[in-house]
Amino acid sequence: MGPYAAAYERSLGDPARFWAEAARDIRWRTPPERVLDDGAAPFYRWFTGGELNTCENALDRHVEQGRADQLALIYDSPVTGTQARFTYRELRDETARFAGVLRGLGVERGDRVILYLPMIPQTVVAMLACARIGAVHSVVFGGFSPRELAVRIDDAQPKVVVSASCGIEGSRVIEYKPLLDEALERATHKVGDCVIVQRPQAHATLVSGRDVDWDHAMADARPTECVPVAATDPLYILYTSGTTGRPKGVVRDNGGHAVALRWSMTNVYGVSAGEVFWAASDVGWVVGHSYIVYAPLLAGCTTVLYEGKPVGTPDAGAFWRVAAEHRVNALFTAPTAIRAIKKEDPEGRLLKPHDLSALRTLFLAGERLDPGTYEWATQILGRPVIDHWWQTETGWPIVANLRGLEPMRIKAGSPSVAVPGYDVRVMLPEGAVAPPGVEGDIAIRLPLPPGTLLTLWRDDERYVESYLSRYPGHYLSGDGGTIDEDGYIRVLGRTDDIINVAGHRLSTGVMEEVLCAHPSVAEAAVVGVRDELKGQVPRGFVVLKSGTDVDEPTLRGELVRAVREQIGPVAAFKEVAVVQALPKTRSGKILRGTMRGIADGDDVAVPSTIEDATVLDHLRPILRPPQRQP
Repeated sequence: MGPYAAAYERSLGDPARFWAEAARDIRWRTPPERVLDDGAAPFYRWFTGGELNTCENALDRHVEQGRADQLALIYDSPVTGTQARFTYRELRDETARFAGVLRGLGVERGDRVILYLPMIPQTVVAMLACARIGAVHSVVFGGFSPRELAVRIDDAQPKVVVSASCGIEGSRVIEYKPLLDEALERATHKVGDCVIVQRPQAHATLVSGRDVDWDHAMADARPTECVPVAATDPLYILYTSGTTGRPKGVVRDNGGHAVALRWSMTNVYGVSAGEVFWAASDVGWVVGHSYIVYAPLLAGCTTVLYEGKPVGTPDAGAFWRVAAEHRVNALFTAPTAIRAIKKEDPEGRLLKPHDLSALRTLFLAGERLDPGTYEWATQILGRPVIDHWWQTETGWPIVANLRGLEPMRIKAGSPSVAVPGYDVRVMLPEGAVAPPGVEGDIAIRLPLPPGTLLTLWRDDERYVESYLSRYPGHYLSGDGGTIDEDGYIRVLGRTDDIINVAGHRLSTGVMEEVLCAHPSVAEAAVVGVRDELKGQVPRGFVVLKSGTDVDEPTLRGELVRAVREQIGPVAAFKEVAVVQALPKTRSGKILRGTMRGIADGDDVAVPSTIEDATVLDHLRPILRPPQRQP
């Protein structure tokens, strides 16, 4: 039995013992009384009776153990032309002072603090400062609309909001303060104080008696020590979109979160203390929480905070420049970022000037990794490209090729195998476990491992209804897929991306793979559109690689034939359009559901998470052409 198989078997056969061993890498103020508490199932709790402080484990512990002068945080901002570096000692001291600022504003253990900030060092400091005093932070993506921010303020009921004068998206300066002011007026819950980071690109007008300037507050702040909290106390609330219009606040605990993320850095990512880890994401998303801020620091690594884009800041070589300049050992980003780079620089010419000898591995997650993108990235980088799959709700990988535990054979199109702790199954509609290769709903048998969601903020009933009711004793992921004879899991996308064509259940993700395999296509989306005869029919949308000169009717014919040949006539794939861009969330997910709703003629609201609403505006006439007059 290899290292992976042995670890996986132990994690399911004796989870308490398995995670007790992992918990030795965390400093505890009070050791846990029970590792796994199942007394209130399905509300399982990890490390009950234990006390710790997440900030202490991320900063103070390393300072005391000889890493005081090691770099903890590298800030790289091509949009402002600035960089900054913080050692573990410097980041601890900044965090301790801002914890003092929050304490001076009356924030205590258990109070909530909303962070509405861009990708700047103060954001990392504010998150860690909340953890330091036992406050619960909720990061809201900078630039979210006042309405969406107000909804989150009313749900979390924060004592303080921390924001900035502006954020920078590419070449655009987005002033946050007017958005914050409107949100505070809209919200029913009244916030006591706001701390504002003034940036050179825009100066915010402060409201007397409510708003506090970050720099002024820090100048007078007294450092605050770490406050021990219960392992089961919440560390943060992270909102994910809900189907009812009300966002779902995923609650993460302190103890299980620290143990799982620390374990994942060594075993999933194969990264050790002192090495450089870069998650090219945003702190508004779960990747930013887990793998920009917490996991790298818990493991004693150097983490990179990047304020920029994969393309356009200034070009498609930006990622390679950052990786080379900061000697990044592991890079984690979304497939959509690599597709954007591939579109702009299909030959990889912008990579060649950069020394990537330190880079061992490229990790991709956040959306399905199509084989074409995997093969392109593997070819130009000449090193492992590792797909893995997880969710906001889980907080760390469910399925992965565990580079630190036992690197495995890569199967293009699969994020590999279940991570220890996750008993992953594919379920059929009647509740039976699907045989190998048969498609169904991906679910995870309870209990979920440490670090996953405890519940939804102030809504246990919705938690059970959303995740635990479809298959009793299991967590429903919302994704469909298969497991093969070797245990490799293939994630085919959200279950609402499975379409029904004349009684045949077909994955739009598989069709997208076929489209992306064409040498002229950079990325693709397929959505199922209502059809009176067949129920649904697929429609494809493709973005071409930069510099591609093709005859569009010929290309469309080639793409339709490819789908018919590789999937079959049953797919009824007849329509594909060439578009300039696909509508996406700021985390890179294609808004297929929104596209489908527009094509079906539904009254679809533009999602608050959309990156560029003009892309959707340009696409509307293609999705739903105007009706011809009789």
